[in-house]
Amino acid sequence: AAMTTGFVYDPRFLEHDTGEGHPECAARLEATLAHLRAQPWYGRLAQVAAAAAPREAVARVHAEAYIDRAAAACRAGQPFLDTLDVAISPQSCDVALLAAGAPLELADRLVRGEIDNGFALLRPPGHHAEHRMALGFCLFNNVAILARHLQAVHGLDKILIVDWDVHHGNGTQHLFEEDPSVFYVSTHQYPYYPGTGAAYETGNGRGQGATLNCPMPAGATDDAYQRAF
Repeated sequence: AAMTTGFVYDPRFLEHDTGEGHPECAARLEATLAHLRAQPWYGRLAQVAAAAAPREAVARVHAEAYIDRAAAACRAGQPFLDTLDVAISPQSCDVALLAAGAPLELADRLVRGEIDNGFALLRPPGHHAEHRMALGFCLFNNVAILARHLQAVHGLDKILIVDWDVHHGNGTQHLFEEDPSVFYVSTHQYPYYPGTGAAYETGNGRGQGATLNCPMPAGATDDAYQRAF
């Protein structure tokens, strides 16, 4: 049988307004979607609807007080959450909950055997978000919420997170740093924002050895990535 790839996207992701000239803008998704729709295989993707992450899923990763603070800041029309590099708009918290929930929809179908793999095209991103703080364009740590959902709801023992953004995923690393059940791997430019992700950061306590950082120089080529992988 042919492999089935689930695809989740929602136009509401465009409603998180980061302001004029911001690099993490709606156009990122619009350009990606246009590219995907032009591919001959796009019609074969299994379209999956996004749904907001339930509070319990988010609270496995983030402090309850932080979740409330994020919602209140957006509702009040504040321009930033926690740091100047997390621009928000009134709908941002709702969109962030939708972004955190979208991968859970893929995961549920994957575990049921309805799809073989999945891709979530979403924003805002998540890997800089810490347990109780927004950082680096991120409100909620989407992939961490997914990992805990797979463990808590579906009983999976071991999770691998591979993060190949140009920036180190400080939030994702810190959330699982002491947990040997989630192996966090990151390739990233170093030294660079946010300053974490040195090769000697390999996890703490019981989680020692379950964090692997591959710091790379600026301008690293495909060859460097192939060596790292």
